[in-house]
Amino acid sequence: MSEVLPLAVIVTALPVEYMSVREHAVVEEVRVHSHGTRVECARLLGTSWRVAMVEAGMGSRTTAILTERMVEWLTPRMVIFVGVAGGLKDDIGIGDVVFGNKVYGIHGGKSAPEGFLVRPEAWPLSHRLEQAVRAAVRGRPDAHVGAIASGDVVLADASSDIAAHLRTHYNDALALDMEGVGLVEAAHLAGGLDAIVVRGISDKANDGKKAADAAGFQKVAAGKAAEATVALLALLDPPAPHPAATRSSGEGPHNALPSLLPDTLDWILPKPEHDVLRAVASLGARSSDGRLTSAAVDSVAAEVIPHFTRERAEEVLRSLIGRRYLRKSPGGRLEVTPEGRQALVRWRGNR
Repeated sequence: MSEVLPLAVIVTALPVEYMSVREHAVVEEVRVHSHGTRVECARLLGTSWRVAMVEAGMGSRTTAILTERMVEWLTPRMVIFVGVAGGLKDDIGIGDVVFGNKVYGIHGGKSAPEGFLVRPEAWPLSHRLEQAVRAAVRGRPDAHVGAIASGDVVLADASSDIAAHLRTHYNDALALDMEGVGLVEAAHLAGGLDAIVVRGISDKANDGKKAADAAGFQKVAAGKAAEATVALLALLDPPAPHPAATRSSGEGPHNALPSLLPDTLDWILPKPEHDVLRAVASLGARSSDGRLTSAAVDSVAAEVIPHFTRERAEEVLRSLIGRRYLRKSPGGRLEVTPEGRQALVRWRGNR
């Protein structure tokens, strides 16, 4: 059985944030949700994780909706927002990184005759994640652990009403972002899925923001946030599956097979690929180690689809290998992967 790595969904808002994460990844496939959401699935270099990367755009509502969609679609072990933010403390410089150990939703409250009465909400890190974060920042003066304030506002004036609101009611916040609250609340509503916001400081949330952006500090900060995320995941041993990842497929012993990306419509293979995969799986099950020579697989493919040319049969096999339903073992032989076996289960369940 091939190794199955845990999956983390990484959400970004801006292209520069997305590309900074992508620089640390080896993309293996692109998947498109039935509603059009596009993700690149990749191995994250230097870690024991796979990631599904999505560029959500700016704003907490879009982030919340797409985080919920990713959780239901991909059943990840954790979700992470990686991006840039404005710094709120004098001792946190541009290019520093903030790991949010809690995220504040800053817009909750009641407007009353005596003024605005804050009704704060906060979503804290799990203990497991917080311990890993503290280990990741140890000995790094440019990395910080603390609260992140989150709301649909870009702050470019330190003397504004919103700046005063933050200083008065959220004075422990190290940074201000727009999307973090959407991610962590969606993860909370998904049953307490691990979630964290990692932000590189690209400006000081004051009237110098425009100049800082023009100087390219968003790219610097996004790169630092991506590097910090990789360092964090490298410290995390693959955790136990989230309950959503253990949903039954209704097919007996195949239920125990872990799926990286279950419950997607494109598990339904075209009939030629399905028939070849089923035949190879059946032959592999009778083999002592489940692995078959290329000649044996070619023979099976020719028997299953005799009306196809050899070139077409080879095209079908390349498709199955490219989608990772078949893979080559270290010795050069072919075997059906766990994903391939689940594809067969789901094909039978959706015919």
